[in-house]
Amino acid sequence: MADTVIFGSLLYSHIIPPVLAFIGVILLCSGIMDRKRNYTIAGIVFFFAAGLLPFMILPVVLGT
Repeated sequence: MADTVIFGSLLYSHIIPPVLAFIGVILLCSGIMDRKRNYTIAGIVFFFAAGLLPFMILPVVLGT
């Protein structure tokens, strides 16, 4: 049980946010350079999700 909690907290705090932020920056840059509003908005959403999701998911995973 403890290994699952440790892996879950590690996954949601250190692995998924950088991946989402990287995808967000790539989409943001390509959306601005190609003048595609959908890519730009998706990039902003992914970037903010990378910053906010750990604070919403980790309390549920850790049970606090």
